[in-house]
Amino acid sequence: MKGYQVAVLPGDGIGNEVVPAAVRVLNAAAELHGGLKFDYQNFSWNCAYYLEHGRMMPEDALDTLSTFDLIFLGAVGYPGVPDHISLWGMLIPIRRHFQQYVNLRPVKTLRGVKSPLSSEHAKDIDFVVVRENSEGEYSNMGGRIHEGTPFETAVQLSYFSKMGVDRTLRYAFQLAQSSRRKRLMAATKSNGIIHTMPFWDEMCKSMMNDYPDVETRLMHVDALAAYFVLHPEELDVVVGSNLFGDILTDLGAAVMGSIGMAPAANINPERKYPSMFEPVHGSAPDIAGQGIANPIGQIWTAKMMLDFIGEEELGAQLLTAIEQTLQSEIKTPDLGGRATTEEMAHAVIQNLYRK
Repeated sequence: MKGYQVAVLPGDGIGNEVVPAAVRVLNAAAELHGGLKFDYQNFSWNCAYYLEHGRMMPEDALDTLSTFDLIFLGAVGYPGVPDHISLWGMLIPIRRHFQQYVNLRPVKTLRGVKSPLSSEHAKDIDFVVVRENSEGEYSNMGGRIHEGTPFETAVQLSYFSKMGVDRTLRYAFQLAQSSRRKRLMAATKSNGIIHTMPFWDEMCKSMMNDYPDVETRLMHVDALAAYFVLHPEELDVVVGSNLFGDILTDLGAAVMGSIGMAPAANINPERKYPSMFEPVHGSAPDIAGQGIANPIGQIWTAKMMLDFIGEEELGAQLLTAIEQTLQSEIKTPDLGGRATTEEMAHAVIQNLYRK
């Protein structure tokens, strides 16, 4: 039997509702497999922890998490704690300490969910975005001077290293090489950002020589955003910097029908450190505690975790169960139904067992 130690961080808001629901689905999948077992340990590190202790997680939190195989996270952020405190106090340190330099986000129209796009090809949307996840525009280098005066100035530096760009591009090229279409679209803005983007472009063009079988294009991010809307069915693998990848994937989630259902994975490809799996949606404080949050984003994220540990067939079965549920009348209010979080998760489990 294959066993995995999983650190569970429900986080804030609806994370405390969708994570337990997704864990139940994961357990059902493991039971269906027969030779798979997950051992969980829950950690109550969140904004409430910050308000009590003055920090998002304990000083030894990263040492604690390093002993686990996988990290399963819900959502981070809640009113009363500024976003830069909650993210830089928990999410970003985990990503960077464990070299989770690939943020992987699939964009796919699921059966049972209607895309807002009117194109006849909307049903064919199925691509993945590789976002550089450890440096780029999300740097903490910079600062303020002359605070509180008319001369106050803020400086924010972006940071692109040859190592960081190379390993992200290479992951994306290899992913495209193994895909059905063998296409790679790289986001840039070298016509406006004079140093980092030409550097990114040069490395991308150089790497094309190593992957001659991959059809590669560099496209300015503003044009690529339009492409996400006009021709998303033509995309296969998209790669972008930290900021560009972040923005494009939220657009991708909207294009596929609901940002609340989008999954994501923060991956350390070398598997030297634990990888972390979290949905794209936030903590949704406006509906937290009502038991009506849509758990599909968290469950689809669990599917990505199954894929990561080599259980692709089981992951495919879970995605089918998700789609069968979405095609039924059991839907949470965000999808026009009246089901609870628990009812929707239970329906996924029932469909999973039906195969």
